[in-house]
Amino acid sequence: MLRNFVAIVVALGFLSACQTKPVDTAGSAAGGAYAAGSQGDLAANAGDRVLFEFDSSSLNSEAQATLALQAKWLEANPSVTAIVHGHCDERGTVEYNLALGERRANAAKEFLVNSGIDASRLKAHSEGKEQPAVPEHDEDAWRQNRRSVTVVNE
Repeated sequence: MLRNFVAIVVALGFLSACQTKPVDTAGSAAGGAYAAGSQGDLAANAGDRVLFEFDSSSLNSEAQATLALQAKWLEANPSVTAIVHGHCDERGTVEYNLALGERRANAAKEFLVNSGIDASRLKAHSEGKEQPAVPEHDEDAWRQNRRSVTVVNE
């Protein structure tokens, strides 16, 4: 449970740093609810990111469970479109990490599509190693930076 809380806090911090619009926190003062269909709603109710092993774009069981929750959330919010961003840790060349980030984003997107979400609602995009969630240079930071993040188009 603590790990999920930490993941949500990290996700919200990352998203606030890279979005052009702030995360929608409407209604958060009244019981912690987010506006339906918002990034905060996705992060709180399904999780907005999955982690990958080193040099891999394979979805482990935990990633599949999170993506299954994302698929249900997207199904419940049919007007929402999203971009799945693939990220890598800092090791490796820029070119290699852009390709790996693309494979990670596509793996997550394919899982959502195979779960019944219309492909036209989703785009995949690689960030490579350019936007780390955790700026440190150790195994724990690298583990958190090897991820895909589903970002709601608001």
